[in-house]
Amino acid sequence: MAGLPPSSCAVRRVVKTALACGVVAVFAGLCCGCTAKLASNGNGGSGGSGGGGGATPDFSLSISPTSLSLTAGGSAQPATLTATALNGFTGTIAVALSGLPSGVTASPTSLTLTPGTPLPVSFTAAASAGAGTSTVEFTGTSGSLSHSTSLALTVNAAVSPPAGSVDVVTYHYDVGRTGLNPNETTLTTTNVTSSQFGLLRILPVDGLVDGQPLYLSNLTVAGQAQNVAFAVTENDSVYAFNADTGTQLWKTSVLGANETPSGDHGCGQITPQIGITSTPVIDRAAGAHGTIFVVGMSLDSSGAYHQRLHALDVTTGAEVSGSPTEITASYPGTGDNSSGGKVIFDPGQYAERAGLLLLNGTIYLGWTSHCDGGPYTGWLMGYSETTLAQTAVLNLTPNGSEGSIWMAGAGLAADANGYIYFLDANGTFDATLNASGFPVNSDFGNGFLKVSTAGNSLSVADYFEMYNTVTESDNDEDLGSGGALVLPDLTDTSGTVHHLAVGAGKDQNIYVVNRDSMGKFNAQNDNAIYQEIDGAIGGVYSMPAYFNNTVYYGAVSDTLKAFPIANAKLATTAAVHSTNSFAYPGTTPSVSANGTANGIVWAVENSSPAVLHAYDAGTLTELYNSNQAANGRDHFGNGNKFITPVVVNGKVLVGTPSGVAIFGLLQ
Repeated sequence: MAGLPPSSCAVRRVVKTALACGVVAVFAGLCCGCTAKLASNGNGGSGGSGGGGGATPDFSLSISPTSLSLTAGGSAQPATLTATALNGFTGTIAVALSGLPSGVTASPTSLTLTPGTPLPVSFTAAASAGAGTSTVEFTGTSGSLSHSTSLALTVNAAVSPPAGSVDVVTYHYDVGRTGLNPNETTLTTTNVTSSQFGLLRILPVDGLVDGQPLYLSNLTVAGQAQNVAFAVTENDSVYAFNADTGTQLWKTSVLGANETPSGDHGCGQITPQIGITSTPVIDRAAGAHGTIFVVGMSLDSSGAYHQRLHALDVTTGAEVSGSPTEITASYPGTGDNSSGGKVIFDPGQYAERAGLLLLNGTIYLGWTSHCDGGPYTGWLMGYSETTLAQTAVLNLTPNGSEGSIWMAGAGLAADANGYIYFLDANGTFDATLNASGFPVNSDFGNGFLKVSTAGNSLSVADYFEMYNTVTESDNDEDLGSGGALVLPDLTDTSGTVHHLAVGAGKDQNIYVVNRDSMGKFNAQNDNAIYQEIDGAIGGVYSMPAYFNNTVYYGAVSDTLKAFPIANAKLATTAAVHSTNSFAYPGTTPSVSANGTANGIVWAVENSSPAVLHAYDAGTLTELYNSNQAANGRDHFGNGNKFITPVVVNGKVLVGTPSGVAIFGLLQ
């Protein structure tokens, strides 16, 4: 108390006053003669109970972080709202938002806080949102109490590839899985010949490349704009290379400490090890520089298996904040590996084989078994791309067995309305239907499925099953060996617009479904399906591609076939086909074109050595193959049954057992 002037209260009185009134009162100038009634904080509000020594219950409100940046058309970004109880406050708090700029939405839209329980709030800027900075105000109210906190929100212009260049950020180019790059201006039907086109280099990696390579144009890495190719391996490694020079930019292992990739579980489908099997997905607008999402499987030193979703910075390979997340799940049911009325996801029993799907801020994963080694069921899961938290789980055979999502590595497909489409493998199907025409026990093995993602949940919205589905499933003659393709809207001669998807499996039939009414199940016939073309192709262990009103299939021990579309239906026989055929597993083609000009169908033959083929899209006349040049100039190693070629910016990328082969115009 040094420094008090003699004319003030005596030191003794000040000390006594401080003890009685509290230090705050003293420093507010409330000195001689203050009383205990000054202990009240004067807010006078209600909304909670309790009270610290007569003080009025209250709360404070905070947001973390206090500033946030969004990209128009990009992924959602999270913030966390927290209320802290003061003086024994125990009420709930209703929070109102104000100041959201046009085109920006917050989720959830209705906010109620309980003190001590943080509430995540995600913000998304639509592609139409204008760039700028604004202040979003959160006002919390409980009774007569009211407090606010604010968030500085910046919306940046949409991130897109530079003019004249193309990104490949997902399996088969787009979520419809069309396999079409319509923006290829370098490679033409004239210059793709063995005299002008060939193998440029092979990018070496440390294991089998089963996931399709991805590509970003003009990505700034280490201060330099570069075209970057990404590859993943079954050794649990992720690579980034300069696609033009072959220089390795970074390499990241997603293994944990003292972990190894999984063995093959005695199954030759993915062998000799299982690490990163599926095609990753990239969001160029996520994180500080863009993010690549991958799923890796591993085995720790105690013999436990792990499946993890990783988010890596595309410029450095570093794990972003919150990455990775351990994948676990349960679902109500009494099927294989169930306990206490719930089916349990056992990470050692599965591989994440289907290409990842990024849809409306959620990453969707589909799971398959190791051959048919049980127990296993069919799992589909959703994870937030911003937090990596699990958002939804669906089991497709919860009261049965099998029913995995295999599809020869093809990606889960989606349409513009947020529905997911895929072909489910052999497994339990309940031939007894409920009043809505759905399997009575919710088991959908061996089906063409449509799954709703509404409300951050997953549910089967519609389906198609062949009349003989149970017999085919029992004989391992299922649909799940092939991938589904969502066709662009097609108009018939009456002007009616049709929303269709196409798929095929082991039974040599092509199935075209109406996405608005898929046909469900009839034990007598398949008459409810939009179109079925029987025996048109060999067994399918791949998926088709689409270009210029034509669907291309490359089945096992069959030629590459083109099925034109007229009056919104596929031709029942191929209009043209290649002269060569493709051994197991057939081929998944992709197409490059400049609009509708210079259409080239690319296909890889799984042989030793592997062969890259290029065909004129209109005639399927061969333009080039990698065996044509003398002295094995364009040989790039043995085949790899999962891979589909990627054509982008004058380059063709092909995964191999030990690297990524890059083809292009010769110098």
